[in-house]
Amino acid sequence: MSTKVAVVTGSNKGIGLAIVRALCKQFNGDVYVTSRDVGRGEEAVKTLNSEGLKPKFHQLDINDLNSIKNAAAYFKGKYDGVDILINNAGIAFKVSDTTPFGVQAEVTLRTNFFATRDVLTHFLPLVKAGGRVVNVSSMLSASGLKQCSPELQQHFRSEDITEDELVALMQRFVDEAKKGEHKQGGWPDMSYAVSKIGVTVLSMIHARRLSKERPKDGILINACCPGWVRTEIAAPGAPKSPDEGAITPVYLALLAPGATEPHGKYVSDKEVQPW
Repeated sequence: MSTKVAVVTGSNKGIGLAIVRALCKQFNGDVYVTSRDVGRGEEAVKTLNSEGLKPKFHQLDINDLNSIKNAAAYFKGKYDGVDILINNAGIAFKVSDTTPFGVQAEVTLRTNFFATRDVLTHFLPLVKAGGRVVNVSSMLSASGLKQCSPELQQHFRSEDITEDELVALMQRFVDEAKKGEHKQGGWPDMSYAVSKIGVTVLSMIHARRLSKERPKDGILINACCPGWVRTEIAAPGAPKSPDEGAITPVYLALLAPGATEPHGKYVSDKEVQPW
C-alpha cells in the first residue's frame, strides 16, 4: 500500500496550521504544511514537532504558477497524487485599511479566487480515487451572495454555470471595482465576500465535473465556512479558536470511504447550508 498524503495550503499559521494539527492526529498518512515562506513553514513544523506530531513541509506559493507546478510534480512523483487537498490559503484587508477599493478587489481576488483556481487546475487531476477536496470559503460568501443583484444571484446559483463564465464574472467585479462602478454592476461593497462567492461556486462547478468525468472514483469536493475564528484575518474578539475553525474542514477531508455526500455543497458546522 502506498502512503496516503494530505496537502494543506497556507498552513504555517491560523486555521491552516490547526487543520494540519488535527490531520496529524486523525489521518493515517503524511500531512504537509505548505507555505510561501520556507522559514515560516519550517517553523510551523517545529511547533507541531514540539507537540509530538510529525508533519512534513513543501514550499507552495499559490500566487506563483511555477511554485504550484513544482509542488504538483513533487506530489505526483513521490505519492503518485494526493488523497486530501485543502485549499486554505487566503488574504483579507482589514476593515480599517485605506487602500483604494479597486486595489483591494484586485489583490483579494488574485489570491483568494484566481490563485486558488490555479491550484485546483494543477492538483485536481492528481486527486486519487476516494480523494477529498476542501475549499475553505467563508460565511461572508453566503451573506455577500444575498447582497448581489438578482441577475448575479441567478448566475451564482445556476446549476450549469461554467468555470469560464465564473472566471469572467470574477474579472468583471475587479474591472468594475477599479472604475468605482461595482455597485452599479450589482456587486456588494466587499471584495473578500465576492472572492469567497467565487470559491464556493467553483467548488460546485468542479463537483459536477468530477461526477461526470470520474463517476466511479468517489471523489468528494466541498466548500466550507470555518466560522468566525481568531486569526490575523478576523478580529481578536472572534468566538472560535483556530482549532475549532479546523473542525468542519477536517470533517470534510475525512468523510468515510464510500461516502457519496456531501459533494458540491457549502458546509458550515458540519451541516450543509442553503446556497
